Amino acid sequence: MASAVTSSDQKQDIPTIDADQARSLLSSGKHYIDVRMPEDFDKGHAAGARNVPYYLSVTPQGKEKNPLFVEEVAALCAKDESFIVACNTGNRSRFATTDLLNAGFKNVKNLGGGYQSFLRSANQQPAQQE
Repeated sequence: MASAVTSSDQKQDIPTIDADQARSLLSSGKHYIDVRMPEDFDKGHAAGARNVPYYLSVTPQGKEKNPLFVEEVAALCAKDESFIVACNTGNRSRFATTDLLNAGFKNVKNLGGGYQSFLRSANQQPAQQE
């Protein structure tokens, strides 16, 4: 019996990498798209990361999704280019990765555990700014 598939239902189908794999991809020149809010990105991010917020605002009344998210990523990365999508803990980036895959991006990878796992993997302090 067929059922409707939502972003959360596709969790197991999303290409996900760990922090060490992300570091390897970054060192080979791949893009790191950070989908956190600008104020969180400004507090610390992976070296070379580009901020493309998935949400424009997050309030007690709800989340306002960035209607230009896919277009903004497309301005930075080609649809056949390999790149990393990350947030703070990996939840928001799962949704962002799903949207990008649905928009035709072929080699996008979600960073499992997000920026927090990236920091833990190198035992770093959160303040890598460019």
